[in-house]
Amino acid sequence: MVLSGDLIQRLQIDDPEERRTISNVRWAQYEVLLCDLGETAHYRVAYLDGVLEIVSPSRRHESAKTRIGTLLEVYFLETNTEYFPAGSTTLRNEEQQAGIEPDESYCIGSDKDCPDLAIEVVVTSGSINHLELYRRLGVQEVWSWQNSQFSIYHLREESPVRWIQTSGYEAIEGSELLPGLDMRLLSACVRNPNPLSAAKEFRLHLGDEETAPKSSL
Repeated sequence: MVLSGDLIQRLQIDDPEERRTISNVRWAQYEVLLCDLGETAHYRVAYLDGVLEIVSPSRRHESAKTRIGTLLEVYFLETNTEYFPAGSTTLRNEEQQAGIEPDESYCIGSDKDCPDLAIEVVVTSGSINHLELYRRLGVQEVWSWQNSQFSIYHLREESPVRWIQTSGYEAIEGSELLPGLDMRLLSACVRNPNPLSAAKEFRLHLGDEETAPKSSL
């Protein structure tokens, strides 16, 4: 029997995710790097107060990101929800000294300069506080997929007082942007290793909590 810790370590060896952090980087250098990288999807870049983080995502990371995006688009279509995908568009604000590329992002209801929802798949943790980044950029809700489950954060304070440890975001059970979305069902379907089966199961059980596959949640 393989222990969970041993399994995770083995997966990281077989499918590594490279992460590099560099300090004392000027904003102009950050923008030059973004220009040099262009539209390549091979790297994710984050910048906060002179600290630069560059991630080369693993296959597991990209697989989870794509599955989440696919299921959300099924939800938007089946529920007739107006949405505008922003993908991994670079969000940045020089005045706030903040920049990041979410794995997936969406404007809900109407198109906007800044997405309402940002989604991150976390395989290996970095040193930059991504919630602080998203707060400075004005993203209302952040979903983090880590250890096969979602953590959901909704922005409450532009200047953190009560929720200091989470940079002004409150950890919540269900999405406030998409209150009709059953996050347990979504999580179960993201964990399904067969994307086609997951999409069919998700569509079948949308809005039907009573018949959702409880055993797999």
